[in-house]
Order: sequence, then structure tokens, then C-alpha cells
Amino acid sequence: MFVEGKQMHIALQKGDVGRYVIIPGDPGRSKIIADYFDDAHFVAQNREFVTYTGTLLGEKVSVCSTGIGGPSTAIAVEELTECGADTFIRLGTCGGIELKVRGGDIVVATGAVRQDGTSREYVPIEFPAVADFDVAMALRDAARKCGNTVHTGVVQAKDSFYGQHRPQIMPTAQKLEYQWEAWKRAGVLASEMESATLFTVASFLRVRAGAAFHVIWNQERRDAGLDDVRCPDMTSTLETVIEGLKLLIQRDREAAK
Repeated sequence: MFVEGKQMHIALQKGDVGRYVIIPGDPGRSKIIADYFDDAHFVAQNREFVTYTGTLLGEKVSVCSTGIGGPSTAIAVEELTECGADTFIRLGTCGGIELKVRGGDIVVATGAVRQDGTSREYVPIEFPAVADFDVAMALRDAARKCGNTVHTGVVQAKDSFYGQHRPQIMPTAQKLEYQWEAWKRAGVLASEMESATLFTVASFLRVRAGAAFHVIWNQERRDAGLDDVRCPDMTSTLETVIEGLKLLIQRDREAAK
């Protein structure tokens, strides 16, 4: 929704961003990510949305933070699409669920459990939240190229951080604990807070979206008595996303010939 020529939340207009946009949650990460671009410059800041634009391989690219959770992610994707973006890569953090997922690993989501509220206002719950295949494969290939341990598969996207970490105190404790056990048994890799919304909104808008998550820790490894290294430094995942975006740009150019 344009208001006086600019989108009302992200404060951007057509021409401010490239077709490729990296979307972290933390506004403080926008500048860090932009430092990997060529000729990066600050474009706008409003609320949780901090945007920089530059180039990679001569292609115009941008980064725009979204804050935490589905509602602001949906707003960013809707408004960035109005400004001309058509490819989104989520760069975020997650907690492992599957025991093989360790702190410091990378999870590339191919799909997401829709335990959010936002996506339900777009399509019925039966509609799957899935990543764009080309974006996901570029991220997976980049992680391998960079020598990082990468897992591909389904993640859980929820709205309540403390519903995961303190379910026993919630009025809905029985439901939350039952669902968590279901995700474990089904082989869900990790838990985070945006991908279900991102994938669902992108499908509706006919744009591409993928997501790479840096694993901070894995509470299930700890509970199982296994080592659980805490790894807050997400540099390896950031570098993977930058490399993945380069691969995607190259592959898009080849496909366009």
C-alpha cells in the first residue's frame, strides 16, 4: 500500500530495491549483511524495517529486516513485492529439534509446519508452506561449497517463543507438548518463527522464497544427555546466504539465455 509514493511500513518506493532481497529479522543485521554487497548504501529505516541496497555480480540486491515473527514478515514481503522484488532469502536463527542437528550447523528449509497465525489469514491450513526449489537448492549447494554442515527438510514455525521454551506454564500446555512430540516423531529439523508465513505469502504473491537458518543450540540434544554446543556466531550462515544468492543470480542468468 503506497502512501504519498512510498510503502506505508517499509518506507520504500519502486526502484529502491533489487529483485533479490535478503530478509533477516534483527534490524542490526541489515548493515552487517550489506557490508558483503558491492557499493552498498542505506535506503530507509522505519519501525523494524531497515533497508540497504547494493550489488552482487553486478546485479542489484537488497537487504530489509523484518523484526520477529510472521505479521511483520508478511508486511515486508507484500510491500517489497510492490516495490519490484521477486526473490526472497530468509537469513535467521533456529533451535534444533532432530538430534543430528547441532549448534553451528545450517538448516535450509524445504517446508514449514504452519503453527503460525498469519499464514492462516492467506490460505486454509491444508495448503502447504514450501520453499521455492531453485532458491532452496542454491542455499544447500552454497553451504556445501563453503564447507558447512547443512541439513535440508521441514522446520516448525510458531508464533510464541516461550510457548516452545516454557510450555509447561502455559494454559495450553497439554496441546503444546503434544504437538512438539509430534514434530519430533515426524523428523522436523528445527524450530523458528517466520518461514511458514514467508513461504505461504510468497506462494500467494507468485514470488520465490527460501530460508537458511543458523542453529544456535538443540534443546533435544541437551535433554537426551548429548553434547549441546551453543553457537551464537552466525557468520558461516551469512556467508552461505551470500554465496547462495550469487549462485542463484548465475543460474537465473543461464536460464534466461
